[in-house]
Amino acid sequence: MQTTTLSFANLHNHGELFANMLRARRELFIVHNKWNLPEAMGMEYDQYDTPASRWVVVHDELGRVLAGNRLTPTTTRCGIYSYMIRDAQRGLLETIPANLLYEEAPQADHIWESSRLFVAHDVPASQRRAVHARLILELGHAARSLGATHCLTLLAATWPRWCDRVGVKMKGMGPVIETDGAHQVVAMDFTQSLH
Repeated sequence: MQTTTLSFANLHNHGELFANMLRARRELFIVHNKWNLPEAMGMEYDQYDTPASRWVVVHDELGRVLAGNRLTPTTTRCGIYSYMIRDAQRGLLETIPANLLYEEAPQADHIWESSRLFVAHDVPASQRRAVHARLILELGHAARSLGATHCLTLLAATWPRWCDRVGVKMKGMGPVIETDGAHQVVAMDFTQSLH
């Protein structure tokens, strides 16, 4: 199992890995979960897949994607969009309720958003926990290398049952909302693992 953090600056060094990650996202989110999302050439994408973002990918030596995640700075702008959680709060996204945070969505250099976090649906149950833990570990490394101490993410409301297993302190930042199941915005705190 390998991990790679992709950016527009290094995509050319990793062959098909970025496209394979977008294909894996399509397979899970569009085909398996039946979400109505943009797709092209067998890949899922959205307005947040820009040069400002980074993508953490867990994969095997052949480039088969096991898990992935997108990191976006909370300070970014692209047209009317900033980052998914903030844009949902501003009423720009139809599929996520605007009342997802207790306070105004932050915009700070040390806070990034983690979105499109997934473990491929065909990863065997016996390997899912290890793949997920590896993804979160690399997510922390990538976030810290970008100057982030915290990441906001929208997770299944079951996150308190597993957050200790991945070794990241997490805190709910809003109410549990209904969006294809019960979800909650969570802040992941990477300050304790900065050393």
